[in-house]
Amino acid sequence: MPQQAEYHKNPESVSRLDPEQYRVTQQDGTERPFANAYWDNHEPGIYVDVVSGEPLFASVDKYDSRSGWPSFTKPIAESNVVEREDFSHGMIRAEVRSLHGDSHLGHVFNDGPLDKGGMRYCINSASLRFVHLDDLEDAGYGDYRTLFTDETDGQ
Repeated sequence: MPQQAEYHKNPESVSRLDPEQYRVTQQDGTERPFANAYWDNHEPGIYVDVVSGEPLFASVDKYDSRSGWPSFTKPIAESNVVEREDFSHGMIRAEVRSLHGDSHLGHVFNDGPLDKGGMRYCINSASLRFVHLDDLEDAGYGDYRTLFTDETDGQ
């Protein structure tokens, strides 16, 4: 696993959020399915917290859950994703937040692909920034190139 840099939430990064990003990450909102930036993104790369920049998910773990939101079988580093009980909307769910940015990301469910561990991290695009595989080095995430090998399709 690549070495973790220092990531944190600060007022400047929060002030740069657009209204939808703010609603989702800071007010625990949910964006509309099939009407968000990354639900159908098939490019290779990683997804980082829009507030803190901490690496969260990789395209090699992304799959089409048919939910309309980006879905992943696991985080890049489980230590960067915090789970909390969520009793909103008359349901009991596990909310996922970024550790350092404290951004609301989405929810995790146990209905994912069984051959990949059975988990589905259903994540709001508004909480993410995508860093393409070709840009990892320049963006300071070069160590994460090791996630992409000849056997993975970057999907």
